[in-house]
Parts: sequence; structure tokens; C-alpha cells
Amino acid sequence: MSIRRIAIVAIPYLWLLALFLVPFAIVVKISLSDAALAIPPYVPTLDLSAGLEGVKEFFAGLDFENFVFLTEDELYWRAYLSSLKIALLSTALTLLVGYPIAYGMSRAPSEWRPTLMMLVILPFWTSFLIRVYAWIGILSNEGFLNQLLLWSGLITEPLTLLNTNFAVYVGIVYTYLPFMILPIYATLEKLDESLLEAAEDLGCSRLSSFWTVTLPLSRPGVIAGCFLVFIPAIGEFVIPSLLGGSETLMIGKVLWEEFFSNRDWPVASAVAVILLLVLVIPIILFQRNEQKQQEADQ
Repeated sequence: MSIRRIAIVAIPYLWLLALFLVPFAIVVKISLSDAALAIPPYVPTLDLSAGLEGVKEFFAGLDFENFVFLTEDELYWRAYLSSLKIALLSTALTLLVGYPIAYGMSRAPSEWRPTLMMLVILPFWTSFLIRVYAWIGILSNEGFLNQLLLWSGLITEPLTLLNTNFAVYVGIVYTYLPFMILPIYATLEKLDESLLEAAEDLGCSRLSSFWTVTLPLSRPGVIAGCFLVFIPAIGEFVIPSLLGGSETLMIGKVLWEEFFSNRDWPVASAVAVILLLVLVIPIILFQRNEQKQQEADQ
């Protein structure tokens, strides 16, 4: 193998090592430490000046007490389960909203598709925080939505929309909708229309050809979109903090409180490690299953 090819292969692996594996190893180390009133707020720390004895004391001070503590405290398990529920439901809602939009974009005239694509990515030109804050003005008791419903006569008094799980779902669906639309659109745009014509020639209606041809062939885009929405949604912090109420329990809020309010870095790191495993393990299992299916089809 030439040096140029080795360099091309090594660059992404070095990037992964520097920006993921090394920080993750540091987080794992902190999760095995004990909280302390010090800087940094955990012990033990590696003292290379002590030589081999310092290394031995460093490893001897690591334990799994923080992970045991997470299993004993009901708050963390409730936060994980609540985050999973909110992320799964938000992903399903985003798919229900995003798939028809992506389908319509793929069936639009070719000269209109760049404009539609620009409209989808247009929210990214505005700060994420500003877009979330905008929903406070829309969903509050004196907000635009309540004023519109009162003016139309559909309601007689303002609805409590802000500081609820409903507001969290709205915020997540709105924020991550482009991440669902774009991969589905990319898949549908490459769809061979002759397959649909063949299905209609064989007696399938448009609805039947959609269920038997279009939907199965768009599966890669649907899966990619669901992952792109579910993974950030499960650890979301800003949206539940600004739009959710005190009863909205998500692991991202718990993680922030442990790091910055309680200054308990070891427990917070243990929470982060488990959250990462919850996300990574299903993805690895899914990829292995997809690989086995591809090998079986070949």
C-alpha cells in the first residue's frame, strides 16, 4: 500500500481518535473517580512525577461506585426512560411530517427542487437558540397561537401550551425536521420511475404502487433520517429547558444539573457513558443485521 493511500485512510481514523475516542476515554476515567472539593472536582488524578507508584495509586482509586449509584437512584432511570419515550415519539412525529414533504419535493418539477431544498435548509441560517426562543412567543398564554385561536372563536380562554411535553414535542419536531426530510428526499429523488410505471402496468393503483415500490425503496433514507433525529433528541437539553415544564424529565437536563449545579463530575460522566452506550449499541446491532441481510441477498 502506497504512502498516499495510507495517509488518506489514516486521516479519518486520527480524526476519530482525537475528537471521539480520547475524549470518551477521559469521560470514562472521570466516571470511575470520586467527587472531591478540588480542581478538578474528582480524585484520583494521575501524578506522573511520582513515577510507577503514582500510576498504581491512580488505577487503585478507580471504581464503579457511580454506576452502582445510578442503578439505585430512581431519578436517573426515570430520566432515561422519559428521554427514550420523548425521543421515539418525536422521531415518529417527525417522520409523519417529513416523509410527505420529502415525497412532494421529489415529485415536484426539476426547476422547483432547488428552491424547495433552500426552503428546507433556510432555518439553519438562523441561530438554533433564537428559533427555540421564538416558540416561547408562539406558545405562551399571550402568544400568537392562543391569540389566533381566541380571535377565531375556537377557544374562550388561553390554552396552557408552554412548559408542557406538547411544547417539547413541537420544538423537537420543528428543529430536527430538516434532518428527516433531506435523507428521505435524497433517496426518493434517485428512485427509478420506470418501476412505478411497471407496477401500474401490472394492475397496481397509485396507492398500491407507493406501498409496494416507493416505500420499501425509500427505507434507507427513512432509517438515516430516524437516526439523525433520534440520536440528538434523546440527549436534548435546550428544548426541554426552555419549552418544557418542571415535570419534563430528560437525561440532558439531569446531566447539566450534575455537571454545573451539583458539581458532581463523576456521576455526570457515568450518566453520559450510559447514554452513549444506549445510543451506540443499537446502532452497531442494526448495522450488523443490515450487513448480514446484504450478504444473504448476494
